[in-house]
Amino acid sequence: MNMAVMEQHLALISQKTKFGRHAVIILDGAAWHQTYLADKFTNLTIIKLPPYSPELNPVEQVWSWLRQHHLANRYFQGDDDILNACSDAWNSDVKKVMKLCSRDWVKVGKT
Repeated sequence: MNMAVMEQHLALISQKTKFGRHAVIILDGAAWHQTYLADKFTNLTIIKLPPYSPELNPVEQVWSWLRQHHLANRYFQGDDDILNACSDAWNSDVKKVMKLCSRDWVKVGKT
């Protein structure tokens, strides 16, 4: 991914965010995860995680679970095969994925 693609991704998030709401995007330290990219969007805020903090990044636990239970020791025919395997694995136990992404200290409620 590069910064132009990241900016397009943020534009899609901004468009999908309901009027009057604000989206917070939490990013790791990847080179294309630049906070200034959100400056163009009035309804987005980017929070960058500190370096070396995988425990704060729920997707790290999701990827670990996916690798351990669904994706390890497999041969993939190509990109579509990888995408399908990841989608099938993710959708095999959505409640597990949601639990891996939740944090007791993060409470999100309807406003």
